[in-house]
Amino acid sequence: MTPFGVNPENTIEILNIVPQQGPGGIFAPSCEAAISLAVEEINTGTGILGRELRVTHIDGGREPAEVAQEVSALLATGMVHALTGWHTSAVRRAVARVTAGRVPYLFATDHEGLDERMPGLFMIGSDPTRQILPALRWLRRELGARRWAIIGNDYVWPRRTAEVVRGELADRAGSLERSVPLEQFVPMGTKDFDEFLADPLLDQVDGVIVLLVGADVSRFNRQFARLGRDDKQLRVSPAVDDNVLLTGGRAANRNLYVPSSFFINGAEGRDRRARYERLHGGFAPALTNFSNTEYEAVHALRAMAKAAGSLSVASVHAAVAEGAILETPSGEIGFAGNQVVRPGYIARADGVEFEILDRIC
Repeated sequence: MTPFGVNPENTIEILNIVPQQGPGGIFAPSCEAAISLAVEEINTGTGILGRELRVTHIDGGREPAEVAQEVSALLATGMVHALTGWHTSAVRRAVARVTAGRVPYLFATDHEGLDERMPGLFMIGSDPTRQILPALRWLRRELGARRWAIIGNDYVWPRRTAEVVRGELADRAGSLERSVPLEQFVPMGTKDFDEFLADPLLDQVDGVIVLLVGADVSRFNRQFARLGRDDKQLRVSPAVDDNVLLTGGRAANRNLYVPSSFFINGAEGRDRRARYERLHGGFAPALTNFSNTEYEAVHALRAMAKAAGSLSVASVHAAVAEGAILETPSGEIGFAGNQVVRPGYIARADGVEFEILDRIC
């Protein structure tokens, strides 16, 4: 928060929610470093609405109710102007209930799609229609992958995403049993995937849709590869970034495909990484497709505030609904409802890096 002795009227304060413990904790250092690049770039200019931008990070790796309680207490001070973060959809749901209509909340994580639009909630990550579904169509067209198993953590994002996937595959195959013969959801922090990997139904599929989080993905990939399944079965996951590749190790990443709106070795990514390394040095946490979404969220907030002339939820919603052109370092962006619209790409893991293969949406 704004330190003692600094006039809060001259600052814009953002709360950033990122897991600092648990399976998602491997992403916190790069997310926080990516946000600091956005803050540096914005404050070097005119700030947000002519005011200096400051960010306070809070731990999103706790129980959702605990995170929401802290957010509510900080909002009550009147010194918080916006929220962002890379965290689970379970945390998002709890936090959105206490932020609704009070401040803009930019959720910087791929997500399962929304049944309702909470006032002030803007989705900077992609939903399944712009990542996993186009990826599955591409893998079917290019590699002939038609039958899938699903492994995910047991909470809202994996379960709801799996529902969307099943609907897509059943429509194409005419039978859900033929297209998804095996599905399993496990607790966060699962260490042993033997039951899933030994299931005979796994031998019937072309690949596995991995809807795990953070270190759980890396552990699954190592166990999958150790059994030699990566020789004949592929994996696809929107929950993989450079941190997951590094944590799993080169041998765990063969035949692994990832959909995303951003990869660091793309043209846009190379320039951004150069600025990032000038700020943080060569030994900083890796700038990844996940931490980049946090960077994008902060710049999107600046652009939304500029278009609206305010950070009031009503003004920002009105500006977005009226089709305001939002200028960011990635170019002009727009929203469909409260969902940002960006191109999507598919990449294949190449050791601990990504090889971008194609644009998929």
